[in-house]
Amino acid sequence: MSATRPGETGATRTCPHCKTTILESAAVCPACRGHLRFDAPAVDAAQRFVPLRVEGTVRAQEEGAFEYTLVVVVRNERGEEIGRHVAAVGAVFPGEARSFEVSVEATRAPPGSKRRLRH
Repeated sequence: MSATRPGETGATRTCPHCKTTILESAAVCPACRGHLRFDAPAVDAAQRFVPLRVEGTVRAQEEGAFEYTLVVVVRNERGEEIGRHVAAVGAVFPGEARSFEVSVEATRAPPGSKRRLRH
């Protein structure tokens, strides 16, 4: 969980369905897509945006299979690692392929939001 106080921009909570840490403001869990707040106002489409999306496919060559680990690393503006997560592991055999997509989904904070203090 974050050090941000409840109600502040960036505050987090645990999804009751899948136990993933999510933003407190989320009406739908981005991991399991479970609905969390049916009374939440609809987010204006103009407030949602995707500032980063990377897609790619890996294929095994006829020379043999390989194993993979999909790691997501988040760094702050100073290059310090603030999060690391292994998203998936597996193997790809000759004739097979795996496609990956990493995206950052964002919603603009309301005017007057408090800035989180960093230590």
